[in-house]
Amino acid sequence: MGKSRTKRFKRPQFSPTGDCQAEAAANGTEGEEDDGPAAELLEKLQHPSAEVRECACAGLARLVQQRPALLGLARRDAVRRLGPLLLDPSLAVRETAAGALRNLSACGGFEVCDDMVTKDIMTPLVALLKECSAGLDSNEMSPQEKKDQNRNSIENIANEAMNVLWNICECSSRAVSIFNKEGCLEIVLKYLSRFSTNVDLAISVAYCLQTVTEDNPELLNSFTAPALHVLESAMLSPVSSMDYILLKTLVAGTVWNLKDIIPSKSQAEIINAILKILSEVLEVDPGEIVIQMKEAETQRLKAAAETEEIRENANGDNLIEDDEMEEVPHKRKVRRKTFISDLLPPTDKELREAMALLTAQQTALEIIVNMCCSEDPSDDEWEELSSSDESDAFMENSFSECGGQLLSPLCLSHEVHTAFTNYLIPKKIFEKTAFPNSIAVDLCSRSPTWKSLVRKMNTIQCRALVCLQSLVSLLDVDHLGGAAALQTLAQHLSQLLFSQPDFAKHVDFLEAISSALRALLQTMASKNISQCMTPDQLMTLCTAGIHSSNTGVRVNVVSILGITGSVLAKEDGTLETLKTIGCFLLEVATKDPSLVVAGEALDALFDVFADGKEAERASIQIKLLSALKEFQPVFKTKGLTSLQQRCWPWLQSTEVLTGAGRFLPRWLTHMAVGRRPHSSLFLKTALESTRHLEATCPVALTTLFPARDEEF
Repeated sequence: MGKSRTKRFKRPQFSPTGDCQAEAAANGTEGEEDDGPAAELLEKLQHPSAEVRECACAGLARLVQQRPALLGLARRDAVRRLGPLLLDPSLAVRETAAGALRNLSACGGFEVCDDMVTKDIMTPLVALLKECSAGLDSNEMSPQEKKDQNRNSIENIANEAMNVLWNICECSSRAVSIFNKEGCLEIVLKYLSRFSTNVDLAISVAYCLQTVTEDNPELLNSFTAPALHVLESAMLSPVSSMDYILLKTLVAGTVWNLKDIIPSKSQAEIINAILKILSEVLEVDPGEIVIQMKEAETQRLKAAAETEEIRENANGDNLIEDDEMEEVPHKRKVRRKTFISDLLPPTDKELREAMALLTAQQTALEIIVNMCCSEDPSDDEWEELSSSDESDAFMENSFSECGGQLLSPLCLSHEVHTAFTNYLIPKKIFEKTAFPNSIAVDLCSRSPTWKSLVRKMNTIQCRALVCLQSLVSLLDVDHLGGAAALQTLAQHLSQLLFSQPDFAKHVDFLEAISSALRALLQTMASKNISQCMTPDQLMTLCTAGIHSSNTGVRVNVVSILGITGSVLAKEDGTLETLKTIGCFLLEVATKDPSLVVAGEALDALFDVFADGKEAERASIQIKLLSALKEFQPVFKTKGLTSLQQRCWPWLQSTEVLTGAGRFLPRWLTHMAVGRRPHSSLFLKTALESTRHLEATCPVALTTLFPARDEEF
């Protein structure tokens, strides 16, 4: 609840630009250690003039986007100074103060957001949201009329405030708790109910709701029938513009988070409604939309330029005085009063719509991944499992039933499975794994304002590959199209990978596609389906991947080698390939700095050389037994040194890991006397268990080799 997610869409930031004095001060701070401009702007926040306070807030909104300035603002307690301005008598000051806090929370990350909560930013923020809600109730004019008369409308302020709330709740569980206690749900749902007149505000609310409803049972109990009706109305809106597609996708994600409070008799209907929306979102070709939108923008700007030229020509002629004989410049711009809202980046309709579609597709793919994953086992469940007398038998059965994927967190209910099939979700995900439209990429690359869309299109491909990994691990071979379809998929992934000579440089892509390949090859191996990657392709991938700085990539390529090697070990004429694989895995196990990767390499070695005549010959020729004996004490010493410093006391109580630590010596003993172990179950158990600890304890795998001399 309220935890930071690394793969969440980065929200657009409040970035004022223009000829404001505050901006001029901000421009001079980049790369400087002196925080003089920050101090000056913070002092102006207390100025009697509302215009000065407004301009200072706008300057801070730009300043916080520069990393060095964040530290200076933190030292000078910027949050405590900006917070009260959320309730400033001037609506313009409120909006720009909320914009500055929006940028601060977006650019600062987890630590800054948590510090904002510590400094009680939630009190004025919640008060502002309540005042805006009351203001909307008392507003007798239509929202459009109100905006025409007041450029700093209540809805604009609410939109900025909602983005601040979203940012903070995404990073701080304390903020989510305050959200629950202060009854913010009723407020934000009131904003969402205005989706037909202000889709921007509704989208901000939907982002926030998707965040706060995740793993938040306390809030789920607050959802009443009218609240669910608001979500239903937004999700089933007939409007098909790109903004509404994004809104409906976000609301669908929120409704999925609420599945636990939906009556069983309505589960199938709700799941079908969610997947219908996601299917429609994924149906759209983003490349074609980007091309259309870029062409529409070009035509619009061309027409606007022609109109502006005609207007300026007319103004220039009118400015020539009859009694003045000297030549007057042909073009002359008449300056007008500048509002702070004019300093915001102009909203390009076409760019906005293209970005909305791409964001909707990325969000849809992320929701599908979440639908494929159950909750992680709790600590109590792990403890109960590890201490049970029947745990060994349970592990053995689980490993066999899961096709080699021990305690897989993936699951799929019958309702979701049926909806996936009915709406052709696997097919649409497969289509999204292709590279982005080259014409669209070229058009966006030429425009500074559209360039960010290239990264967004690449992100969609990576999300699709992650979805593909989940589906391959979940669905039966028949539901995936049979053996022939899996072989075609393997060829497709290989083509994607090797069509890019520099694929190793694109870390996100490499991690996503190696994960998909790993799952696919595992499924094919479990069903005895012949694999399509040649030994040369395999070693090219592994050689490039093992040098990646990303631990996940290295784990994936090592696992791929283990899967492929275990298949080749049962075939004739594979001696040389097995020797190459064995030497590669030994080098990784002994030299990789990550104990997680080293442990995976050991696991792969056990799989490859567990059985088969060719495997036995290869292990003798590469002197596998002696290499492991030499490696064992070095790895044990290195690991235990780290454990004693960081997490040894906790891990000592984890019996499943301690028991697994005895497997390597036994495996070596079996090899020495010419017998083979029946399985590497205990080691696999430990590896699966410790993957849950990787984020907080990278050295957890060292428990596979505890310091017990009697075992050796």
